[in-house]
Amino acid sequence: MTTITNPLLIGEGLPPFNDIKPEHIIPSIEQLLTELETEVNQLESNFQPTWQGLVVPLNHIEERLRWSWGIIGHLMGVKNSPELRTAYETVQPNLVKFANRLSQSKALYEGFTQIRNSNQWDTLDSAQKRIIESAIKEAELSGVALEGEKKERFNQIQLELAELSTKFSNNVLDSTKAFKLRLTTPEEIDGLPASLLSLAAQTARMEGDENATPENGAWVITLDYPSYVPFLKFSKRSDLREKVYRAFISRAGSGDFDNNPLITKILSLKQELAQILGYGNYAQVSLAKKMADSVESVEKLLEELRIVSYDVAQKELQELKEFAKIDDLKPWDVSYWAEKQREAKFNFTEEELRPYFSLNQVLEGLFGLAKRIFGVTITSADGEAPVWHEDVKYFQVADENNEVIAHFYLDAYSRPSEKRGGAWMDDCLGRAKFEQDGKMMTRLPVAYLTCNQTPPIDGKPSLMTFGEVETLFHEFGHGLQHMLTKIDYIGASGINNVEWDAVELPSQFMENWCLEKNTLFGMAKHYETGETLPYHYYEKLLASKNYMSASAMLRQLHFSLVDIELHSRYNPNGSDTPHDVRDRIAKNTTVMTPLPEDKFLCSFGHIFAGGYSAGYYSYKWAEVLSADAFSAFEEVGLENENAIVEVGKRFRDTILALGGSRSPMEIFKQFRGRQPDTKPLLRHSGLLVA
Repeated sequence: MTTITNPLLIGEGLPPFNDIKPEHIIPSIEQLLTELETEVNQLESNFQPTWQGLVVPLNHIEERLRWSWGIIGHLMGVKNSPELRTAYETVQPNLVKFANRLSQSKALYEGFTQIRNSNQWDTLDSAQKRIIESAIKEAELSGVALEGEKKERFNQIQLELAELSTKFSNNVLDSTKAFKLRLTTPEEIDGLPASLLSLAAQTARMEGDENATPENGAWVITLDYPSYVPFLKFSKRSDLREKVYRAFISRAGSGDFDNNPLITKILSLKQELAQILGYGNYAQVSLAKKMADSVESVEKLLEELRIVSYDVAQKELQELKEFAKIDDLKPWDVSYWAEKQREAKFNFTEEELRPYFSLNQVLEGLFGLAKRIFGVTITSADGEAPVWHEDVKYFQVADENNEVIAHFYLDAYSRPSEKRGGAWMDDCLGRAKFEQDGKMMTRLPVAYLTCNQTPPIDGKPSLMTFGEVETLFHEFGHGLQHMLTKIDYIGASGINNVEWDAVELPSQFMENWCLEKNTLFGMAKHYETGETLPYHYYEKLLASKNYMSASAMLRQLHFSLVDIELHSRYNPNGSDTPHDVRDRIAKNTTVMTPLPEDKFLCSFGHIFAGGYSAGYYSYKWAEVLSADAFSAFEEVGLENENAIVEVGKRFRDTILALGGSRSPMEIFKQFRGRQPDTKPLLRHSGLLVA
């Protein structure tokens, strides 16, 4: 047996992160693509149009590719470096070409349609049918029917879009990294909380200021969320807030990292791609695989929510101006005065709560909740898996019978020099049954959970804001759907084959538990004294839950409507720029006009470098589902332990277990017993008009 020396060619099991280096990428992908090309050729000329004869061998090919490329993509997000980028960009075109070649294979497409039209179809279960139907739809949307010049142009566009997406993402990372505000005097740090001063001094030390201390400086503020957000909330210096705010909204908007030309090019290429496929616009292509059936359906839901939110958001802003005694409130003043108003209204600051939310305590509460409502036990498995950074933790998940059913990595802390912003869940390994040496083996799922929260500083653990707690619960919700799946076919296990606008359901559902009494008191313990969060804080958190909620709702609707408009009606060759479109939509979706130099679109990675093109509305679409799902628990009474366990089991057996094996609406109705309703979302947001 030959020994595999390149760790990216192992093709199975946990990634050997300790052994992987950027120089492994090019040779491994070149070799892998050569081998897979041969396998695809053999399969095309020699398959049976059956599940066993086509789907199983094709899965094997796709899984080998997913394993190697998945690791490289993961490292691009969490351990970015110039060497890694160069290697990634070198192999990406060949990878896109191979993906096109696979998805445009007429032989395989015809094989799938033959299965659908055969007698075997009736013997397949719902998961198998959905996988085959999805493969047919995917092939059609990937241009399987195209010939000659059209096919060539389509493939050229796919290559360009992959390249532009990577460049867009890198530009955002680089422009975020490029800004530093160095503070040296007590006046400049007036109002900043101790947690931010510690972080800013730590950043200064990393920048070469080795004597920097939280007490005496220097302090460096960055555009990374754990630095940027509290600075805008607490700095008493309006001039410095303005400087940081303007830098943030203009990220990747000009100069060396300018994303403007990339945006126009991306929108133009997507429009062309849609037309080649016979669609009127790219939004129609995107919606062809989602729950929402049309742009009109999406806009109808968003408009329902907008009408309810807009006047309330205007009132919120007016009250804020009156509180601040400033008629001409500037955008960089909003966070500061909102924080002051929240303190005055509810008599506490977000910072006061940090000591009660150390990461380990929060995890204890989160895992306690998972055991309580889903019957799973989560324990540390550090040391059992190689990791890409020393701060990464590894956990195992066991069921009621103490049988291990899944694992996950948690990369919790912000690392602006190498890790992209935001938070996400990705799959490392998906649950699947394989035949090995004549025996059926089940591969257990492994998830990556990535956050960008405040790191441990000056000997203190990671002390989280309540917002960071909600983010962790959110990503864990995605992780649960990946890890608690009962489906054994890789094409429909976990989040695979789940319509994009339903995939946020479990994640947003989990956020609701952060303020549930048992969960909150189970995790909110002072990191030094062990004292449980005083009850009055719980009452204040509850009372402040919907503070500025209409403004928050409107913000998400603004992003969603801009996204759907750019991908449906916008003409990239017309006289309007994407920013003009954004400004026009802002008239009905913002209560404070964006500044002329606001280049928010230039850092809108979700739609220009992620999977959310014409899909950002999914957050709101799924939030309707998740709020309604949580209301099932509220209806039986959150204090009624037996009933909670029963509803939790039903949620686990449907939403979390069935993955992409059935349509999300069918699964939702199986859990809820009816169609989804928007009322719970409006009620939870404090916007339900009687």
